[in-house]
Amino acid sequence: MAGMALNSETSDTKKRASSLINDPKVRGIFYQVLTLALLVLFVWTVTQNTIHNLQKANIASGFGFLQGRAGFDIGQSLIAYTSDSTYGRALLVGILNTLQVAVLGIITASIIGFIVGIARLSQNWLIAKLAQVYVEFFRNIPPLLVILFWYKGVIAVLPQARESLNLPFQSYLNNRGLFVPKPIFGDGAWAIAVAFLIGIIATVFVARWAKKRQMLTGKPFHTVWTGLALIIGLPILTFLALGAPITFDFPVAGRFNLTGGSVLGPEFISLYLALSFYTASFIAEIVRSGIKAVPKGQTEAANALGLRSNAITRLIVLPQALRIIIPPLTSQYLNLTKNSSLAVACGFADIYAIGGTMLNQTGQAVEIVALFLVVYLSISITTAIFMNWFNAKMALVER
Repeated sequence: MAGMALNSETSDTKKRASSLINDPKVRGIFYQVLTLALLVLFVWTVTQNTIHNLQKANIASGFGFLQGRAGFDIGQSLIAYTSDSTYGRALLVGILNTLQVAVLGIITASIIGFIVGIARLSQNWLIAKLAQVYVEFFRNIPPLLVILFWYKGVIAVLPQARESLNLPFQSYLNNRGLFVPKPIFGDGAWAIAVAFLIGIIATVFVARWAKKRQMLTGKPFHTVWTGLALIIGLPILTFLALGAPITFDFPVAGRFNLTGGSVLGPEFISLYLALSFYTASFIAEIVRSGIKAVPKGQTEAANALGLRSNAITRLIVLPQALRIIIPPLTSQYLNLTKNSSLAVACGFADIYAIGGTMLNQTGQAVEIVALFLVVYLSISITTAIFMNWFNAKMALVER
């Protein structure tokens, strides 16, 4: 009897062990723990190997070198910088320059891409074919070649400073770059920026109120003109009320050169235009495919109601197409940001170019590469989070 009880207990134990092994939840936890342990072991091995090699080469590790004197100049900077500034200051200049190119490039590429994408579906044969040629041309050549095209083939052949092209708002364009008026901020100028932010917030609340009002009463409210009045009119009123605290230093054309104002160098212009036109070709195809994915019955129903073609596109087709366009659009924004590292080809001082100079002077390869990773990863994740939020706002909400 005792032997039978012992065999029964052994059988129950084996069954419990077998059930644990076959439990998907237990297996999932086991493999996750194993993967984490292997990852930690890999990171620890790489770290120890890196520390050993640095000690062997007598290279001090750490980020203390960022406090040292940079000793090199930067052609274009959004903040004050000289060769006597620190490496940390130079790195900040590179980050701001990268953000400048990325933000302006994303805005410009989106505008051009949407226009070309809609033009590809135009009933006008010439407009549709011109849009197709644009897309096929820029989409099938490397972005580096586009940068060199703008830098060597367009900007370099512009007139010299003494023969600068006169542009509106007392601006000048020549082979040294674009010379534009430079704003000078006086006392109280910060209030204009506050008024601008208040205008944006007020526009959001007005748009929500107008939507709720239309859902309840069916009466539309023109939020576009109200939003423009708040976003533009409120800062202008603040500007006038404070006695015009912002003045401008205009560039003046001399006999051999231009003085005053602010200059956008040929390196920045080349990189900005190249990334914008290159990325816009991909965005145009995304927009075209998104519009084509909208059921044809939506357009036919709108035509039956007597709506005009521009109203159909603006009010019916594009809002539905955006739900398809936004996810792949995020990838193009991330690609544009990462492609900005090609700035080294035209000599623009982005974070990669400045970091390369710092690496050559200090030899802190591990730290500088780690900074590259952190900066690009932070910019990309921030962009993805914003676009995911925007995608969620545009998604259909089932009742």
